[in-house]
Amino acid sequence: MVLSGQCLCGETTITLGQDFDSQIVCHCWDCKQTSGSAFSTNVLCPQKDVTITGPVKEYNIKAPSGNTVTRIFCSNCGSAISHKSVAFGESQAIQTGNFRDFAKVPFGTELFVKDRWTGIPEVPGAAQVQAMP
Repeated sequence: MVLSGQCLCGETTITLGQDFDSQIVCHCWDCKQTSGSAFSTNVLCPQKDVTITGPVKEYNIKAPSGNTVTRIFCSNCGSAISHKSVAFGESQAIQTGNFRDFAKVPFGTELFVKDRWTGIPEVPGAAQVQAMP
């Protein structure tokens, strides 16, 4: 099944050429600032299965690991679309909030739980990872 999503203004679309049985919650500070919230929700998808069309910009930032992370966002409305890092190999992280279909996909992993905000409970059944594996 092909999954399709879009940014807030609808000018940037994302298509994923595979299904997912789980997604990731990330509590790292970069994801918090990118999402403007307490965490972000993502899947890792092989880059060959990702198609992004529309106006996008990239922003490079150095992660605490020392790796450069390239953040991709809609250049019109600013919606976070994706991010890439050598840590992901041939995959890229796709922000799942842009896809209505992910509302029914369970969370399998929480990353950077050491930075989870007080008051946000652990996702039942999800693997709890202190930082980046």
